[in-house]
Amino acid sequence: MPYGDAMATRTTRSEERRAEIVRAALEVIAERGYRGASLAAVAERVGLTQQGLLHHFPTKEALLVAVLKERDQWDAVPDSAWRTDLLVSLVEYNAMRPGIIQTFSALLGESVTEGHPAREFFTRRYTAVRANMASVLRAEYGERLPSGLTPERAAPLLVAVMDGLQYQWLLDPESVDMPAAFRDFLTLLGEN
Repeated sequence: MPYGDAMATRTTRSEERRAEIVRAALEVIAERGYRGASLAAVAERVGLTQQGLLHHFPTKEALLVAVLKERDQWDAVPDSAWRTDLLVSLVEYNAMRPGIIQTFSALLGESVTEGHPAREFFTRRYTAVRANMASVLRAEYGERLPSGLTPERAAPLLVAVMDGLQYQWLLDPESVDMPAAFRDFLTLLGEN
């Protein structure tokens, strides 16, 4: 086998193994939550030693960032396709997967500390999300919302409501109806 073919095969196997590890991590996190998920549990699930897993993901945080990126791929909608009704559907969908939302929220909270491995991921992600939400609001309301705010001024508020509701719901799911509260917020924006 030529050297280039061998390298490509090795790379493909490594990518497949990484994907398998990410899926296993997602399962473990969904079952045990962020704090209960250990590298050893993930390694065991994919038939590796913890040292073998560390070859692919050097830290738990690096693995969780990979899980978050995978999660974003599942939630991906072409930027031009987002509408406020799809945002409601996304909030409803998130209410059905507390383990994933808990992982996202825990990493988000920790990422605000200097040097955290997820900090850059979340910084880039929020820049893109705010821009997408401004586009959603512009498509829905034009250059001004009924309140007079521009889409760019309202977008961070929209994102804050979505994430803030997730935290409240995770802490007290019996008291916080996340989808209903989000629909109420859209009413405040001028949604009918």
